[in-house]
Amino acid sequence: MDEEVEEERARIIPISERPEWADVQPVPQDDGPNPVVPIAYTDEFSETMDYFRALYLADERSPRALTLTKEAIFLNSGNYTVWQFRRLILEALNVDLQEELDFIEQITKENSKNYQIWHHRRWVAEKLGADVASKELKFTKEIFSQDAKHYHAWSHRQWVLQSLGGWQDELAYCDELLEDDIFNNSAWNQRYFVVTRSPLLGGLEAAVRDSEVAYAVKAILAKPENESPWRYLRGLYKNDIKSLVMDPRVASVCLDVLMEKKDFVHALNMVLDLLCHRYQPSNELKNAIDAVSPASDSSGLDLAERVCSTLQLVDPIRANYWEWRRSTIPAQDISVSMEKQCAV
Repeated sequence: MDEEVEEERARIIPISERPEWADVQPVPQDDGPNPVVPIAYTDEFSETMDYFRALYLADERSPRALTLTKEAIFLNSGNYTVWQFRRLILEALNVDLQEELDFIEQITKENSKNYQIWHHRRWVAEKLGADVASKELKFTKEIFSQDAKHYHAWSHRQWVLQSLGGWQDELAYCDELLEDDIFNNSAWNQRYFVVTRSPLLGGLEAAVRDSEVAYAVKAILAKPENESPWRYLRGLYKNDIKSLVMDPRVASVCLDVLMEKKDFVHALNMVLDLLCHRYQPSNELKNAIDAVSPASDSSGLDLAERVCSTLQLVDPIRANYWEWRRSTIPAQDISVSMEKQCAV
């Protein structure tokens, strides 16, 4: 909390000594006659909550009640009852909600991962409407400058875009984030969100998909060990596996990575996806798989099974997963493998 706020709170007079509270009888917390583990609240906290309970039970929606909720929030910003009562008071008093946004920003600086704060900010932004869309997007950018993968800020940003607008520059913003850190999986997720949800782009139509596939392929070739662009590439063909198999760029990027003989786990995984959907690989791709396979006893296996065996060896931490993938290879592929072994 900044120095100004600390100084302001240091000057606070105990509520019981303030003339405007003389008519209020505080309501102490009832922990029962023999609490097992009594909490050692500070005197300031206990007094504040005792007075808050009194106003809450009386449903007093007044300026002093609003001030008291602010003090209570400074002491414990996670108290959802205080936040909810504050919303009721804000509505009753018809308070300028622009000022409320300033208050939330002050609180968020030291409590940026507090669910109640973000819920309250969304409530305020929804009341203010589209006029605050740019302000909310700017606010989340400030959060990302400190924590690029901040879950609450990303969730809020997506809500703002869908509810208040501001899509115009969002894809460019994703570019900016990924140029700064190509491994930023949150930025990849946001890019997919924009491509599939933005009313300005029209969803995964052919033109959009084409440019995004090119974007993903470029990112993969730059850092093939980065799982995010592989996942992104796969997601561009959601519910359209036929197009994934038929797009020559998918097999091509797998071949390029395999030819380098390093950081190829994700490439093999993509190849496995293709093979499990009746993809007929080129001789070049078959040779590339053979070149990275350390398995000496895999020559009689079907190509998809050989890929799984290779993945079990080069990615041992997920060996059980690759064994499971092997068990899910379509039956006709396995029967082909058995025929080959019998022929030998």
